[in-house]
Amino acid sequence: MSFPITLTVNGVSRSLVLEDARVTLLDALRERLDLTGSKKGCDRGQCGACTVLLDGVRINACLALAVSHDGASITTIEGLADGDVLHPVQAAFVAHDGYQCGFCTPGQIMSAVGLIREGQAGDDPERVREGMSGNLCRCGAYAGITEAVLAAQAAMNAPDVLPGGNLSEDAA
Repeated sequence: MSFPITLTVNGVSRSLVLEDARVTLLDALRERLDLTGSKKGCDRGQCGACTVLLDGVRINACLALAVSHDGASITTIEGLADGDVLHPVQAAFVAHDGYQCGFCTPGQIMSAVGLIREGQAGDDPERVREGMSGNLCRCGAYAGITEAVLAAQAAMNAPDVLPGGNLSEDAA
């Protein structure tokens, strides 16, 4: 039996025919659509390396069945930058050393984008740490990650930043 689904991934409609209803969203993204930025870490929803945005809300893609999200809009790490221009969260991770080996970084960044969009980041480091607690970093880059999220939150709330996170023409 086959299961045809359509997902809008990073703004592009993508049709898939899955041979098994048990294919996770993570496997569909990585193995069927060649979007390998989202990582398979624990495959149990405990590390956050697979975090993507599903209809704007952060989820662990390893726990979601692809067939359950037919018609959904998915944003992966590959869909954040605008060409060579990094998303403010990506730029903040670079500026604040919010990564070391880089394995968890895509999931950390996607979780941070979701946290900020949810209005949960605020300006309190403890609130950020709590909001990001579902994303593990084996290298221990938590201080840089927290600083990056706070800096991105401030940058994205600046009056010269448009809703997508890009600078307005007046500020550019």
